[in-house]
Amino acid sequence: MSLEHFLKDTRVFKKVSAEPSVGGSRRPPPSGSLRCHCAVGDPQTHCHYVRAQGGLLPQPQEAQENEPGRFCQVMDHGVQVVEIDLTQSLAPQGPFDVIVHKLSDVIVEAEHDNQSQQLLANFQSYVSAHPSTVIVDPLPAMTQLLDRFASYRLMSKLHNSLRDWRICSPPYLEIHSDTDLPSIQEAVRNQDLSFPLICKTRVAHGSLSHEMSLIFSVGNLADIHPPCVLQSFVNHGAILHKVFVIGDKHFCVERPSLKNFPSGPCDRKTIFFNSHQVSKPESSSDLTALDEKMPCLPPPSSEAIAALVRELRLQLGMALFGVDVIINIRTHTLTVIDINIFPGYEGVPQFFSSLLSHIQSVLNKPSSTDLQDTDSLTTGGPSTTTTNL
Repeated sequence: MSLEHFLKDTRVFKKVSAEPSVGGSRRPPPSGSLRCHCAVGDPQTHCHYVRAQGGLLPQPQEAQENEPGRFCQVMDHGVQVVEIDLTQSLAPQGPFDVIVHKLSDVIVEAEHDNQSQQLLANFQSYVSAHPSTVIVDPLPAMTQLLDRFASYRLMSKLHNSLRDWRICSPPYLEIHSDTDLPSIQEAVRNQDLSFPLICKTRVAHGSLSHEMSLIFSVGNLADIHPPCVLQSFVNHGAILHKVFVIGDKHFCVERPSLKNFPSGPCDRKTIFFNSHQVSKPESSSDLTALDEKMPCLPPPSSEAIAALVRELRLQLGMALFGVDVIINIRTHTLTVIDINIFPGYEGVPQFFSSLLSHIQSVLNKPSSTDLQDTDSLTTGGPSTTTTNL
């Protein structure tokens, strides 16, 4: 089973104080032992694992190609992987010390689906009734990252908080509704935006969130579909740096990206593309092809990336998220172009061990409010380069 499928399942890590017995098997944990449950993913996904020695292993036909050693790590740390059923009451399934979840689908669907609303209400009810349970990550923080309007307002403040590291984000414009085209065109002219523009959906989750477009002129703004974000495109040598955060650890993975385009408006037709397809490691297309004469850009500073991760963890109050950064080909400035909720962590070989280390660090600091303090969330207001339409 792939990591992507694992993250889509509802899973629980259960830390136990099991002792070896005769024959090498483990005895049941003593009464009152520490239990750490981490639910990950969609509550309606079927379980694709079987229990083995108190843990979960891939089914035999999948074991060889999907690194079963990752799940052995779970057992080596005294943590069992079991399933939480969010369609049932959580109280009888607990008590839980830590819940790691990926309820992004449920949060988005709760806006229009009664069943998702009920699942979310049940989960929130349990969390409210058990304040000592650590939630990774807090729902308010995750909700903020599901809305590009909110996350881009946070990004726009990085220029001030990380001034010493020359970190910034491109100017952007919020389009809230189907405002008449002349009003949108005027707003683009009045803001510090430059063509081409990238148009992204407001909702930053799900397959549709990867559907984007490159707008090359004021006239082509008719191709956008609000609510959306318009962001100035920054030439970056067709290289995207995806930063994956797991608690106090982070990993930077290089991916293909959009090629450079001439700055300024032109009569080129709008280009529609899927960002997920473009950034795949094996991606090769006219959109990602790069002029061989273009000089290579320096890699991002590891110190600057570390500073960025620290600042975002502080602002978001989250432990599991991703950041898309590029290097401005003209200024060599580290530029943040997106923040992702619980990404797929493709290309991060130490994901499971890093996640377990983070869980252990949380359990070793029971009085810490590092991941529970939702007061640290920053939504902010519109920046000087945003306009509400």
